[in-house]
Amino acid sequence: MRRTTRSTFHLVATASLGAALLIGSADQTIAADARTKVMLNGKAVAVHFNDGDSFRLLDGDFEGSKARLFGYNTLESYGAVHQWGDWTAKEMYVLAKMGTLNGRRGTWTCETDGKTDTYGRILVWCPDLAEDQIRKGYAHVMSIDDAPGKPELIEAQKAAIAGRQGIWAHGVPDFVLTSLHSDEEDVENHGTYNRLVSSLDGHSVKWKHDKTYAECDKVCAMVYPVDATLLDGLVEPAKLDPKLGPLLAGMPDVDIRKALHDYAKYRNVDREVPEDRRVELNAELAIWAEAGRFGSAAGSESACMTHVAFNRRFGGNKAACLK
Repeated sequence: MRRTTRSTFHLVATASLGAALLIGSADQTIAADARTKVMLNGKAVAVHFNDGDSFRLLDGDFEGSKARLFGYNTLESYGAVHQWGDWTAKEMYVLAKMGTLNGRRGTWTCETDGKTDTYGRILVWCPDLAEDQIRKGYAHVMSIDDAPGKPELIEAQKAAIAGRQGIWAHGVPDFVLTSLHSDEEDVENHGTYNRLVSSLDGHSVKWKHDKTYAECDKVCAMVYPVDATLLDGLVEPAKLDPKLGPLLAGMPDVDIRKALHDYAKYRNVDREVPEDRRVELNAELAIWAEAGRFGSAAGSESACMTHVAFNRRFGGNKAACLK
């Protein structure tokens, strides 16, 4: 039976009311005009929060710019697309909307040097907002590479998880699936990947693939049982394998075992492996997995996400699964 605490019932009930205010047709005009005061580089500016981790600047030196708030990530708020643990996708959608409301209701201190991300949004650091969103369970720590998140944010997340706050109330996946990309989206031939973010310390793992996703496909990161004794016996064979050996060269045994563990459990190696070897090592370990070297137990779904192309997420052209 699903265990739901009294506070969780209160959270979802309150969140449902807030989400209704945001997504009801009569209130979309009000939401579109919502203004929040932010102290940006020491100056008071008005912003409009699009979701819990991004806003549009309405005045000031960066007027008209879109901003991505780094260090943390809130769930996508364009539809019921996230799911893990005992949460339904609709419940997680409500929590995403609550992250937006939480951002709108505060007065935050932020800074930026004007640098932008790959989408042209200026990168903004709002330490008090980041910690507040994470501590309330409306967001999780996130870096975009191997580095862990900021220590104070990791501590806030540990407290949120321990208290089963927000998104953690009905399950804590080892990795949160934060973005999906279908193979045809890779128009510049950089390689297709989905982003997985560690719930332990916020570092990112690129789940590289060559799959084409149909609209509204549910895609899940899988986890598999790991036999520790079996893994112990694979370290030396892996080092001696003519294809795996060169990819593991220079790595201490403890990191080799960690790489084998991560592949056995997640079907993806992590930051112990040099970045330029990860794709090839994953491919070689996939052969081992198919041969049963890591055991034969079936995997189970962890964090899931529904794929919808960007141009089908908003307005009258929305995908059916978002309506």
